[in-house]
Amino acid sequence: MISNVLISAKPLEVAKQSKVVSLLLMGLKEDQRNLALKNLAKKLRENKAMILSENEKDYLHSKEKNLKASLLNRLLITEKLIEQMAQSCELIADAPQVVGQIVSSVKRADGLLIEKQKIPLGVIAMIFESRPNVVIDASALAIKSGNALIFKGGSDAQYSNRILFQVVEEAIQNILPMGTIQMLESRSEVDELLVLNQYINLVIPRGGEALVKMVRSKATMPVIAHDRGLCHLYIHEDAPWEMAEKIVTNAKISRPGVCNSVETLIIHQNFQETKKLIVSLLKHNVELKVDETLYSQYKDLGVTKSSPQDYHQEWLDLVLCMKMVDSVEGAVKHIQHHGTNHTEGIISQNPSAIEYFLNHLDASCIVVNASTRFNDGGELGLGAEMGISTSKLHAYGPMGANELTTARYVVKGVGHIR
Repeated sequence: MISNVLISAKPLEVAKQSKVVSLLLMGLKEDQRNLALKNLAKKLRENKAMILSENEKDYLHSKEKNLKASLLNRLLITEKLIEQMAQSCELIADAPQVVGQIVSSVKRADGLLIEKQKIPLGVIAMIFESRPNVVIDASALAIKSGNALIFKGGSDAQYSNRILFQVVEEAIQNILPMGTIQMLESRSEVDELLVLNQYINLVIPRGGEALVKMVRSKATMPVIAHDRGLCHLYIHEDAPWEMAEKIVTNAKISRPGVCNSVETLIIHQNFQETKKLIVSLLKHNVELKVDETLYSQYKDLGVTKSSPQDYHQEWLDLVLCMKMVDSVEGAVKHIQHHGTNHTEGIISQNPSAIEYFLNHLDASCIVVNASTRFNDGGELGLGAEMGISTSKLHAYGPMGANELTTARYVVKGVGHIR
């Protein structure tokens, strides 16, 4: 039975325990990891009513604070989401083994065998905002990759985070070592956590720009940032109307409060259906902030004029910037200046335009004739994600279990000496 208890251990105690546990986790059998994951899926379903009840407290409290609808949507847990979390745990359990796998093997002429073996990173600290389902995603991936995890979630989801953590604890007890997954609740404890580099191997901040900057400035261990997603879609002159409307609508409207939602739409001046697209977006209650060229042509439709700063903004809402260009080169130049290395997309049938777009942009995911919403661990076959890395080292894009490992050399001889 889940008991609603407070988490009271101090960061130093938590980090020390995690370090000890991380060495035990590396030696576990794959069957144990997968059993823990499948039991977590079971416990999520069994505790559905309690999870929904605790989440309602967070939701109503945030609603009273007049949090905007897109951010309330990120906070909300539904029966469907609980089932998705459970299925993710099962998918991760059924995925190929990561820990201990030999990824390359070379035998020298003298018989010395040199292998590279996947091992866990060790102890991972994760600090995130909103989206309480991250508790389950991160825990499941840590279990599969053999890492110890310490997490601190946002205060707006405190009841949800706590109940999900307790579900994880119940699911893995007697299967994995005590302290495999640990939780901190106080914001004041984060600063202390970030200087414990002798125990913590990696910290992952997942949230707004202010959170990422704070962690980068204070952390004494490596940081993989899961930074803001200022995503762009470029509509080339030859883009089919039906495809363009479908992709843009999905990329902006399906979940405007998430990091892979499109924030700026760039349109070639010869695209013939610009007016129809504007009308379609306005019908979906999207606020359109457009450049001077588009404003002069379509101001009577209800668009507003953009400011230069608007193109640096991650809206996370039903707000979309629009800009007109005369070439794919113009679109790429705009993205190079404003992008955040997250997700960039092109809608076109022209192979040369697509190739130019691919070869001149640096982003963790480039989508061609598809929605930006596909840059997601679940959609890309990882089962779930710790977040979407925009750091390039040690991972780029959605981080699954494989991205939470590194490789070491194992050298096997029969009395070889140098």
